Amino acid sequence: NEPEGWAILQVLLVVSFSQADEQVCRQMGGPENPQLSQDGTIILGGIFSFHSSWKDRMDTYLHKPLPLQCTSLSFRGFQFAQAMLFAIEEINNSTDLLPGVSLGYKIYDACGSMARSVKVALTLTNGNEIVAGQSERPCTRPSQVQAIIGETSSSPCMAIATVLGPFYISMISHFATCACLSDKTKYPSFLRTIPSDYYQSRALAHLVKYFGWTWVGAIRNNDDYGNNGMATFTETAQQLGICLEYSVSFFRTDPSDKIQEIIDIVKTSTSKVIVAFMSHMDMDVLMYVLSQHNLTEYQWVGSEGWIVDSQIAAMDIHHILDGAIGLSIPKAHISGLREFMLDVKPLNSSNNGLFTEFWEALFNCKFRQSASSANIQRECTGDEDLTGVQNSYTDMSLMPIFNNVYKGVYTVAHALHNILKCNKTCNKAVPLDPFTILQHIKNIYFKTKEGEEVYFDENGDPAAKYEIINWQPRENGVVEFVTVGLYDASLAPEKQLHLQNKSLIWARNSKLVPVSVCSEKCPPGTRKVLQKGRPVCCYDCIRCAEGEISNITDSVTCVRCLPEYWSNERRDACIKKEAVYLSYEEIMGALLTAASVFGTGTTAGVALIFFKHRKTPIVRANNSELSFLLLFSLILCFLCSLTFIGQPSEWSCMLRHVAFGITFVLCISCVLGKTILVLMAFRATRPDSNMKLFGHTQQRLCVLGFTLIQVVICIIWLTSSPPFPFKNFKELKDKIILECALGSAVGYWAVLGYIGILAILCFIFAFLARKLPDNFNEAKFITFSMLIFCAVWITFIPAYVSSPGKFSVAVEIFAILASSFGLLICIFIPKCYIILLKPEKNTKKNMMGKKAPH
Repeated sequence: NEPEGWAILQVLLVVSFSQADEQVCRQMGGPENPQLSQDGTIILGGIFSFHSSWKDRMDTYLHKPLPLQCTSLSFRGFQFAQAMLFAIEEINNSTDLLPGVSLGYKIYDACGSMARSVKVALTLTNGNEIVAGQSERPCTRPSQVQAIIGETSSSPCMAIATVLGPFYISMISHFATCACLSDKTKYPSFLRTIPSDYYQSRALAHLVKYFGWTWVGAIRNNDDYGNNGMATFTETAQQLGICLEYSVSFFRTDPSDKIQEIIDIVKTSTSKVIVAFMSHMDMDVLMYVLSQHNLTEYQWVGSEGWIVDSQIAAMDIHHILDGAIGLSIPKAHISGLREFMLDVKPLNSSNNGLFTEFWEALFNCKFRQSASSANIQRECTGDEDLTGVQNSYTDMSLMPIFNNVYKGVYTVAHALHNILKCNKTCNKAVPLDPFTILQHIKNIYFKTKEGEEVYFDENGDPAAKYEIINWQPRENGVVEFVTVGLYDASLAPEKQLHLQNKSLIWARNSKLVPVSVCSEKCPPGTRKVLQKGRPVCCYDCIRCAEGEISNITDSVTCVRCLPEYWSNERRDACIKKEAVYLSYEEIMGALLTAASVFGTGTTAGVALIFFKHRKTPIVRANNSELSFLLLFSLILCFLCSLTFIGQPSEWSCMLRHVAFGITFVLCISCVLGKTILVLMAFRATRPDSNMKLFGHTQQRLCVLGFTLIQVVICIIWLTSSPPFPFKNFKELKDKIILECALGSAVGYWAVLGYIGILAILCFIFAFLARKLPDNFNEAKFITFSMLIFCAVWITFIPAYVSSPGKFSVAVEIFAILASSFGLLICIFIPKCYIILLKPEKNTKKNMMGKKAPH
């Protein structure tokens, strides 16, 4: 088989070079005659595959192996050879390039075999003589050819370049694209006129990504072309987030069961896109098997090896490859080449045997001397006209590849032109050295007659440019290769791939881009979670958590919103959180406001009643001045609750707590003053004895002093760490609570504690005065009011601490209103009742507790 033959050939080469004791330099194998040849001043070599396969043989290694028997005539090899002959004929007829120098050629058939490719390459360099020279003469001599055009495939080129590299014999390939051939340490004399697969593989990956195909299958040649090309494609695809469900390889000589395994893999796969990195010969074999299974639902992505091959398109009678898309060498035109190819005649050829076989296959006829009369279906005359023939030979869709052969020949000619210092004539005395020719070829720059620039980079590669081809079937069943875009590796990365605004045809003649994904795209609002044990393209879409969003498709993470924002219902955008606070518009705020206003109005009404009846005993009793001051402070207490309602600001936060603290101390101070006054008045042993100690001045000073202490506490609080507006993000996840932070918790609880101390003192004094005369019941009412006050504020503490957000504010307002109403009702409503409804009891005698005689 092929690898064994290559190994044996290498061994023979080593043996042949190591036998220094031979009397003559003797060729080990039999002579190889070129299939096409022509003499000239300078000879160029050519290696093409006029046949695409060979007959298998079982070598016993007991006898010398028979020559390789080539089969399956390939018109493509003839086309390449004709392109070379056309270029040589043009150069020989030119007076500007190599004047006076004729180029000859020797062209061999490689039959698609790597071993035979190396053999004919050595034949081109060494010649066909069995004996090279006597022992006293050196066996080394100049190469018979100055450069070799070919081979078509990458693997044979690698083998040939490995052998020719040490001798620096230039080899220019027109169709070997493996990126590995750019390694000048391994292949120093190899150049090519077709771009490296390094660029093609990357371009194919970007093309697949462009259409959103992230789950694809891959089929490749099991040779250097397919394996290296697919390796670069796989690496680039992984970088772009593309996954390969399967990647299988085969060679055209593989047994049928190996190809059947590939068909089974394709059938059981879930991907709908297949990337085929294959040569046209291997695609021919695969196409034949695919046709038997009618696999028409797959979208094919092809390499330049087969994407513009008209023969494959003609074989696709089941429309399996309809809509295929891939990369091709840019279209080219060589004036006169088509006419040259169609002007070939078998009897005019220098090798009638090969051209006889070619002619018979071309016209499906037989020459009389090549077959028995019984087998002749139609006799060939040799004068058949190729102009009207439609087959793969007359098809010029591979003109870009023909152009590569054409440029390769002209590259060698321009290098020779420079070495021979040609002007009107050439200096034929200049010795031709393979190394010198190679250096000139590497540095060559010229333009073809069509204006195309030809040059090589440091790796011996041309500039990488591709056309994007789409297979579009027409009504007559013929497939048209339509250019739908371009790829230029010399441009910036974001500009390299450009698709034109043309309607593309996809598999099954569809106008819709096929979908080939392992998992559907995750919409905004979700994130990807990889499925355990599967490629990264297979994932589940998980909805973002509350407060997190993803606003792009296929997001791998969810982004947490800023503290002032919250995720919307779809989790694809952050919306500003609703700011909540106790406002006048909501029901709770409106009710508390109404209660505050009602309390204020009621207190004001009580004050008016007291003012109107200020001369009456019940008002004058227990210092009317303190009563009015208490009523005033109660009005302030009711009003200060309004400062807790509405959006907090820097001033409102300081005002609400300070106003609350001072007004309540003022209120409790008045009640405390009244309580002390009552207690001292009714505990006196002598009239006016205690009243002198706690007169009006002392009462005023008592109220003022208690209040000033609270004012000092508030000033210290405000100057050290005052309350401030605060946005609470923690209590409610989707809302912002606008509240007043205490600043200094010590200051706040100092204010409340001071109020609590005064209330307790007031309660104690009122309790001590509980046994005063029944008719003077103010001490009892103060006791009840203090009980209510203390009960309210004791329950306030746990309720305030446990209430979230604006409800803590409502609790504080409720405590203020409840305690204020408690004082108002317990202290003043009974007096109002007597003043308004029981005026007969509003007498001094009744106030003193003296009963009228019956």
